[in-house]
Amino acid sequence: MPSVTPLRVAVLDDFQDVARSLADWSGLEPRATTTFFNDNVTGDALLARLLPFDVIMLIRERTKLPASLIARLPNLKLVVTAGMRNLGIDLPACRARKIPVCGTDTGSSSTAELAFAMLLALSRNIVIEDRALREGRWQTRMGRAVKGSTLGVLGLGRLGTQMAGYGRAFGMDVIAWSQNLTPKDAAAGGAVFVEKDELFRRSDFISLHVVLSERTRHVVGAADLARMKPSACLINTSRSGLVDEAALIAALKDGRIAGAALDVFDVEPLPHDAPILSAPNTLLTPHLGYASRDSYKIYFSQAVEDIAAWLDGKPIRELTA
Repeated sequence: MPSVTPLRVAVLDDFQDVARSLADWSGLEPRATTTFFNDNVTGDALLARLLPFDVIMLIRERTKLPASLIARLPNLKLVVTAGMRNLGIDLPACRARKIPVCGTDTGSSSTAELAFAMLLALSRNIVIEDRALREGRWQTRMGRAVKGSTLGVLGLGRLGTQMAGYGRAFGMDVIAWSQNLTPKDAAAGGAVFVEKDELFRRSDFISLHVVLSERTRHVVGAADLARMKPSACLINTSRSGLVDEAALIAALKDGRIAGAALDVFDVEPLPHDAPILSAPNTLLTPHLGYASRDSYKIYFSQAVEDIAAWLDGKPIRELTA
C-alpha cells in the first residue's frame, strides 16, 4: 500500500516557545506533522515560510493573512486561529478558495485581570518607583488609593463587565458607556450608564473594552482626551486603533493627563523607534492580555481538535463572519 505524505502544519509566532508543551500535537500523527515558529516575520520572508504548509495556526492577530498573501499560498487548505474572531484574516478570500477557518474558545478573564493590574500599577506608580529604587532613589512620587475613585469602562461586554466587577470589589464607583449600551444593560453589568462626554470628564481611570471596527476606530480622540482630568489615566488592553495615538502622545507630553497603560499597538512587535516609547508616564506591555498559561492551554488543545476534526472531514468551530 503506498505511503501517504503527511500534511504540514505551521504554528506561527509562538514567542514564548510553549505551544508544543501545552497540547498533545502527537495526536495528529501520522496524518500531519507540526512545525513551531518562535519569531515574527513579514513580507517575502513570511511568504517563503508559509509556502510549504497545508495548515496554518495563528495566535490571535500576530500575523495577518490578507487576500494578497492567501492567493500566493497554493498548498493552504486550513486556517486555525486562537479565538473566534480574527480581524487579520481575510475570510472572504478564504471562502473563495474553500479554505475553512476554525477558531477556539478564549478562556475567561486574563485580559481584564491585566487591565486592572495596570490600573493599580498606575495608581501607585509601581513601575516608576521600581526604576527609581534601582537607581538609588527613595519614594519619588505620591500614589493614590483607588477606593472612592471613579472607573469609567468604555464597552461593557464580557471583559468590560469583569473589569467593572474588579472596580466594585476595590470600592470604586463604576460608570460605563458604549455606542450600543443602555442604562438597563449597564446596570446589569454593575455600572451606571453615562454619556461619553461625562465618562471622560468624571473618570479617574478609563479602561477600553470594545471591538475595533470602522465605527469604533479612534473612538478616543483628541477631544475626548481633552475632557479628562489632569489626574486621570487611560488603559487600553483591547485594540490600539481605538485611540488616536498621536493625540494620546501629545496629551501625555503636555501633562494634560496623568498617564496611560497600553498593551496593544499599531505595529506588533513594537518597533524600537515607535513614537509611544518617548511618551512620559506610560506603562507598556507586549500584548500580554490573552498571554496566560490558562488561555494558551485552551488555544492549543482546541487547535489540535480543530485540525483533527478537519482531517476527519468534519470541521468544527468554523468562523462565519
